[in-house]
Amino acid sequence: MNLKTLEESEPNIANQLNNGSGEKLSDNVLYFARVLRSAGIPIGSGRILEAIDAINKIGLADKSIFYWALHSVFVHKNEHREVFDQAFKLFWKNPRLLEKMMQLALPKLNTGSPETSDADINRRVQEAFNTDNIPEDNNLDTSTNDELEFDAVMTYSETELLQGMDFEQMSSEEINKAKKVIAQMDLSIPQVKSRRFKSSSLKRKIDLRQSLKEANKFCGEYIPLRYKSRKDKHPPIIAICDVSGSMTRYSRMLLHFMHVLTSLRNDVHTFLFGTRLTNVTRFLRFKDVDEALAATSSAVEDWSGGTRIGDCLKEFNFNWSRRVLGPGAIVLFITDGLDRGGGIGLSKQVKLIQKSSKRLIWLNPLLRYEEFTPKPTGVKAILPYVDEFRPIHSLESMNQLVNALSKTDLQSRFNMAPWLQKLSEVENAEPHQGDALWKRVTMQ
Repeated sequence: MNLKTLEESEPNIANQLNNGSGEKLSDNVLYFARVLRSAGIPIGSGRILEAIDAINKIGLADKSIFYWALHSVFVHKNEHREVFDQAFKLFWKNPRLLEKMMQLALPKLNTGSPETSDADINRRVQEAFNTDNIPEDNNLDTSTNDELEFDAVMTYSETELLQGMDFEQMSSEEINKAKKVIAQMDLSIPQVKSRRFKSSSLKRKIDLRQSLKEANKFCGEYIPLRYKSRKDKHPPIIAICDVSGSMTRYSRMLLHFMHVLTSLRNDVHTFLFGTRLTNVTRFLRFKDVDEALAATSSAVEDWSGGTRIGDCLKEFNFNWSRRVLGPGAIVLFITDGLDRGGGIGLSKQVKLIQKSSKRLIWLNPLLRYEEFTPKPTGVKAILPYVDEFRPIHSLESMNQLVNALSKTDLQSRFNMAPWLQKLSEVENAEPHQGDALWKRVTMQ
């Protein structure tokens, strides 16, 4: 890419590059910003100018200061931190590039932390490092052996291939396609009978009150019979979703699912938790999905942090349970069960939610592993009190969840006996802790 092309696409940046001795350094900052933009971070010309101005002021004496200067300008959402971190380490790890930068500014640059291995690189960052983002004349010595090497295979996935792909392994392009598939899902969850009645032409149940009211018109000489039947209503759906570091990618896809469901119905409530509980229902009612998720991300202060499941469920039971858990409520509990609080008080809180709802469905992305066993303390505390235990790591598992929600027949429900038996086997390895679970397994 030459300066003429740059002037056509980014005239403001081109003017900045033409000023002073920091032209080459500013050029590299520009190309780095374009890599981040290709990886999914929204970066405009204004932010690039701010980054160039910040680097010109702080210099290059310390790599960590250089890192945080760019981080403060380019990163404004929690979910962009990992992408920025990996892109930074990849883009600036070439020693020849660092030498060129040091020649432009200060004579010494600290090395900082060890570099990320190519096996752990986010696919969104990998595909951002393509030929469109690398300048033709980048002032680097191409004869050196210290070059960036990574798997640059660009894959194209049809809907069938996306169905079984793990959300964690999807590229940014595949994530966008998956979001479109979620938006087109058929979420026609059937209605259930409520406690309230309505007038009916079917002669099954006499409405005594309306019949006597009509009899007043005939002075009691004639009593016309009126009939009633139960009203149909959608069961309330409540999602309690973990947004800790290990659940970030899965929770974001679940939020797209809940946004579609919330746009179709009024009795849908969504709660996010990490170390605290946040009600984000009002944000997911925004029609635009990007606006809804942006507002949700801003409202959650503990995104990609730790997890205190027991404390958050206690807050839900104390402040929200009676408000949102109406008759026939379905609770979607999304977490991997890894609790930083050691599972203290977790069983009691999950049991309270189960008693207040008709179905408690636990969605755990760790079920994508066939060798998964209920050994973590949090898993052992939750598992005995859930009605269904399902995976939630791909579009296929999400479709299975939709099919499960559409079933009202009790005989077609999820069979928990195998999982309770596995849990009993794990507990039996510890003395005097498996008897109660085994009794429940035998009664299934």
